[in-house]
Amino acid sequence: MRPLSALFTALLACGTAHAAKTLDVTFVDVEGGQATLIVTPAGQSLLVDTGWRGFNGRDAERIVEAAKKAHIKKIDYVLITHYHRDHVGGAPQLADRIPVGTWLDHGPNREDTKVVREDFADYQRINKAQHQVVKPGDHIPLKGVDVTIVSADGNVIGEPLPGAGAANPACATTPKREVDTTENARSAGFVLTWGSFRLVDLGDLTWNKELDLMCPANKLGTVDLYVVSHHGWNQSGSPALVDALHPRVAVMDNGARKGGSPDTWQIIHDSPGLEDIWQLHFSMEGGADHNAPDSFISNVDEQCQGKPLVLTASEDGGFTITNTRNGYTKTYPPRS
Repeated sequence: MRPLSALFTALLACGTAHAAKTLDVTFVDVEGGQATLIVTPAGQSLLVDTGWRGFNGRDAERIVEAAKKAHIKKIDYVLITHYHRDHVGGAPQLADRIPVGTWLDHGPNREDTKVVREDFADYQRINKAQHQVVKPGDHIPLKGVDVTIVSADGNVIGEPLPGAGAANPACATTPKREVDTTENARSAGFVLTWGSFRLVDLGDLTWNKELDLMCPANKLGTVDLYVVSHHGWNQSGSPALVDALHPRVAVMDNGARKGGSPDTWQIIHDSPGLEDIWQLHFSMEGGADHNAPDSFISNVDEQCQGKPLVLTASEDGGFTITNTRNGYTKTYPPRS
């Protein structure tokens, strides 16, 4: 029989190990596309988009490297937000390099352009083994973490998420724009909740669809982390969305010459309660006045090594972000 002191030490160690489990998010640099790897406290994984095709498998290799560093050998779910090349193009190359459990998407391609048709056809060839269409209100079945689909195929949730539904005063000063008929407006977006920590990622959802989600009432509530919509381009990121989300931190998966529009950057920067903007690239368009400080940008040169940003969140709502280029780390304590 083990001594009581040894048993107590073992139990304490187990409790400490359990308490130390975190939600880990790697914002992979795919040069202005998206590839966000989420690993839950239970060790399950969700990849949001796969970056570009071509470039000798550059983006797929970067995703696989992120998976290795996260100590996972397969990706349980891959959510394709929409069928533009910077989001779905790398799917076949990724499938050649790491096992994927289930491919998730919004359903058929709705954009009749040559490039999108090609990428969608290539994607269809690899997702036949395990494929599922998601719609607003669906939940991605990750243990201990709630991931609710809030937009897909041009539709949005009908009822507010728990705790949401407040009137949104920013709607009055955010007019609608011309209708967007591209795949962007059909992006599958979600809100992830783990304990007190909340993250929103709407893919490339564009202006009018944001208003469908946020006006006249805010259906999403507030979040800790806003994954900046559409790489920070000004077709997205309306004040009605950003101000109502009230994020503490925004992460922008822009490229050196893709995304990071000055007016959108400013909307985020000025949103109430925002503490910091982190960027995957220095934005050439943003220039001196519309970029985060150097410490918060993981790639400052146009020709770069593709360094990711890494977030680690705790169930109490606190989180830490690390810039892997320079080792700069900032911790955001739980909301008081």
